[in-house]
Amino acid sequence: MQLKGKTALVTGASSGIGAEFCKALIEKECRVYGIARRTERLEKLRSQLGDLFIPVTLDVNDHSAMERWINETFHGDNGNQGGQAESSYSGPSTGPDILINNAGLGMFGAVDELPPEHWDTMMQTNLTSVFRLTRLIVPMMKASDSTNHIVNISSVAGLLGNPNISGYNATKFGLRGFSEALMKELRNFRIKVTCIYPGSIATGFFDEHGGTHPNMMQGSDVANMVIQLLETPDNFLIDEITMRPLIPKPPQK
Repeated sequence: MQLKGKTALVTGASSGIGAEFCKALIEKECRVYGIARRTERLEKLRSQLGDLFIPVTLDVNDHSAMERWINETFHGDNGNQGGQAESSYSGPSTGPDILINNAGLGMFGAVDELPPEHWDTMMQTNLTSVFRLTRLIVPMMKASDSTNHIVNISSVAGLLGNPNISGYNATKFGLRGFSEALMKELRNFRIKVTCIYPGSIATGFFDEHGGTHPNMMQGSDVANMVIQLLETPDNFLIDEITMRPLIPKPPQK
């Protein structure tokens, strides 16, 4: 895909690897709709990235507001107001060429100690919201005359289970299965689907779960890989990528 002039939609865009995806895409002269809940962080990102970045304050779990925003933004349906989504962009729109399902969270604990509402929150954010958004975007991609690409950000926790992260494992394994089925379903419509399984990255997620250290991957490492993936020839599909730091343990003191 030639990225210049393409339109991308990135969830979880306000920080971490989501913000890195937005930055890398804009460097390639894509227009990027960045979706996240935190308006202040989105506006700060826009001040850094410029007019090609369109901040959209929206919770991926608010499915009604998401559908209203999609209809208003890409179908020109302004008759249904009252949604919670906020976008400052008012120019012409086309359906997105790229969808990066990045929003996600982790709540860890032993299975007999994990609150059921934490399980439900992870399922909603990490899996159900991906399905709900993807099903809205796919019809536009099917109608496109060009090749389109959906990238789902999973985790190495979608490849192997570990104690005390059973709920998180379940969502990321689920995203793996969803991605593989979706790839087989959409490939004949010129829609690529790729699931990425990153290992430890120096982001706020790991600050909350064990801390970061210099041997971790950087968010820019993952973003650069996604750019390489998107720029592959149209008839070339990479459906899975696993990324890990070479030496994962903290440096010896």
